[in-house]
Amino acid sequence: MRLKLIVALVNDDKIDVVVDAARAGGATGETIITSVRGDGLRPDKTFFGLDLAAKRDVILFLVVETRAREILERISEAARLDTEPGAGIAFQVPIEDAVGLSTQLPTILEELETEI
Repeated sequence: MRLKLIVALVNDDKIDVVVDAARAGGATGETIITSVRGDGLRPDKTFFGLDLAAKRDVILFLVVETRAREILERISEAARLDTEPGAGIAFQVPIEDAVGLSTQLPTILEELETEI
């Protein structure tokens, strides 16, 4: 089975819409890493030495390759990644192998069978 890892970096207020969109597209689970920091094209300024950069969250989805593009597009639309400056980014990377999916495997296989 071919898998992709979808990584979404979004503001905290977009977590629910991103997860809902990915689940609607076929994602069977997610891992959320909170309070990460990064700078975009124009780094945030500081105020008397205090960092004003907004904290972002990283959401990881391990999905079947055939569903990855649709899930990525749903995430982009739901979080307005292509229309709202600073909304975040999402991308996918191929996964060579994975273990620990035994609880999700029946659902994944069932979804793949309906696509065939």
